[in-house]
Amino acid sequence: MNARHGARGPSVAARALMRAAVLGLLVAMAAGCAKPAPRSTGSAFPAADTARARSQSLVENGNQAFEAGDFALAARRYAAAAVVDPDDPAAYYGMGMALSKLGRDEQAREAYQKARELSRNARERTDSLAR
Repeated sequence: MNARHGARGPSVAARALMRAAVLGLLVAMAAGCAKPAPRSTGSAFPAADTARARSQSLVENGNQAFEAGDFALAARRYAAAAVVDPDDPAAYYGMGMALSKLGRDEQAREAYQKARELSRNARERTDSLAR
């Protein structure tokens, strides 16, 4: 017989306290394993910042594939960037370069046109804000 717990083991209160302690420990461990929250860039539109960062990452991956000569992969990366951020002229410009290398000239021209249009629109917005 255990002198501390009597003949039946720990009391109901002691078991509840042990469960709470174990649960607290598990929650603390899980919180330590969580990914840190993304830092705010101070923008009023954090989702747009996230999309822009993801798009930029895809454009950079496209650039690497293009430099390696994998134009099909580059075109896919640039296209994915354009889906994530449809207002990114770099995504369309890169897509135009990759499509041109693949011999898909008409699609390349369309991508270049979209890049020019987006770039022009961005410039106009910047100019109007400066006034």
